[in-house]
Amino acid sequence: MDNYSVADNTTVVGGSSVANRKDLKDRNGSDGSDFPTKPSPYGQHLKDAKPRGNDFSKVDELVERPFFVPIGKDGLTAALQKLDIQLQNSGRNRILSKKSPTDWIGSEVSPGSLGLVNHGGLPKVLVRPGRYPGFPLRNWWARTWCGTKGLSDTSIEFQGLTVVQVSQNQAAVVSDPQNQIFVVKNSGFVAYAIEGTYDVLAIVDQTHLSNVMKDSVTGATLGWTHEVTMKSRVGGQQQDYVVALFLNIPANNCAILQRGDDLELLPAGQHCMTNPNVTLRGMYTLGENQLEMPTKDILTRDQVPVGLRIYLKWQLVEPLKLTTHGYATPYEALRDKTQSILTQIVAHLDYSSMVKQRSLGPDNMDDGTDPSSAFLDALRTRAMDEMHEAALEYGIVLKDLAVIDRQFKGEIAATMDKLTTRALQAQVEAANVDRENSNKVKQEEGALAVARIKAQTRNTQADSEAYSVIAAAKAKAERTKIEAEAEAEAIRLTAEAEAEASRTKANADASITDQFAREMGLRRVEVSRVEAYGDKTVFAPAEGPAGQMSSALAMGMAARMGSDAATKQ
Repeated sequence: MDNYSVADNTTVVGGSSVANRKDLKDRNGSDGSDFPTKPSPYGQHLKDAKPRGNDFSKVDELVERPFFVPIGKDGLTAALQKLDIQLQNSGRNRILSKKSPTDWIGSEVSPGSLGLVNHGGLPKVLVRPGRYPGFPLRNWWARTWCGTKGLSDTSIEFQGLTVVQVSQNQAAVVSDPQNQIFVVKNSGFVAYAIEGTYDVLAIVDQTHLSNVMKDSVTGATLGWTHEVTMKSRVGGQQQDYVVALFLNIPANNCAILQRGDDLELLPAGQHCMTNPNVTLRGMYTLGENQLEMPTKDILTRDQVPVGLRIYLKWQLVEPLKLTTHGYATPYEALRDKTQSILTQIVAHLDYSSMVKQRSLGPDNMDDGTDPSSAFLDALRTRAMDEMHEAALEYGIVLKDLAVIDRQFKGEIAATMDKLTTRALQAQVEAANVDRENSNKVKQEEGALAVARIKAQTRNTQADSEAYSVIAAAKAKAERTKIEAEAEAEAIRLTAEAEAEASRTKANADASITDQFAREMGLRRVEVSRVEAYGDKTVFAPAEGPAGQMSSALAMGMAARMGSDAATKQ
């Protein structure tokens, strides 16, 4: 088998010729059935692909095919010229036409195109642009115009001439005249088949393969595949046979190839297999996976069947070990080993030691005083250790194991479930009563707190109102006092002013020495008195008993007026 890598981390696994097998025998000391090996990062010897170049000629250098010219940097025209020279040197008819184009009549070959002409069953190619006239001009009587093809067309097949040009991420699967399959990537070739044909079976887009490979257990995408088939007639019936398998493996995934008893790890990338001796054994993911797995019914020591639901978390690190043991998925290996280990553990336990435990795992391991601790101790000391060791034999690292549920079966289990259900109902009812009582107590406490706050609010409001009344009363008394003092002071000042005025007037009157002026002053007083009391007032003399009575009445009126003034104050 010939293994070679090409651009963008792709690998082609193709069929080998006799020379290739001889080369492998000389190099490896065998007939080529063994893969060359190199140290593996997983602790095993992985198969090493033989590095090859990206050019198609280097890819196929061990297989000699006549009249086969790779398309190099000079392009398709230069490759056709090389092929034409090889045909002429071998004494065969050339494929490039010697006709010269015109610019006025005939079939047109535009720039970037090739003109194809059937010359008596042989291909003729027109590479120069222009017009080529037909019969009778230029001896076209033995030729048939067959149209044009683009210089950049991916595949051209015409009268035994085959042209293939593929770009990046494309791959052409081709069958040569000896029905040998080879793959062309990011390159091209020009070939002329003397006997047989070069058949382009498929042009494959390596980044968008048709078939998605998924893990049947976890549902994770493992990669993509595409099969290329070739029709062959066997016994009068035509059937399709797979001749090439394309793989696109994403990062952190891998594939296992098998050849006889030898296995090979194929890393992530784009790959192609054409050797019929090499088959795809499986595709795997190297990332973490987790799954809930039900086990089969297991009998306890007292013959009570129990079914467990297990949580597993693992990571595949050595796929070759798993494939060597014959398992298609890590889940199958873990399932069988887990079932075996748990069966051994449960078979040594009683029903009573397991009935109370509902979740079994590292988080609820106790100190051994609980009746169910026997199962927990067995799970901790035996299941985890044995599962870890068993998983390592299959190239799997077991990261977590927990029994998340269990279900007892049989009549005893049904009876115990009923009793357990009743006990749980009683516990739930008691819990509900306690919850209701607690709610009522909290409601009463809340109401009391509200009443206390309201009473405090009322007391504070009453104190505020009383303080406001006292403050208002004090302010009113202070105002009355200030008003009375101001009024008394005003009366005093008024009296003093009037007394001072009277004294001044009396002094002025006393200082008058002229008798006439005195008489005039008395007359003015008389006029003022008449103006004050009216012209009908009769004035009695103040001397004698009448005068005394008037004085007594005046004194009584003054005392009454003073008493009223004191009362008002």
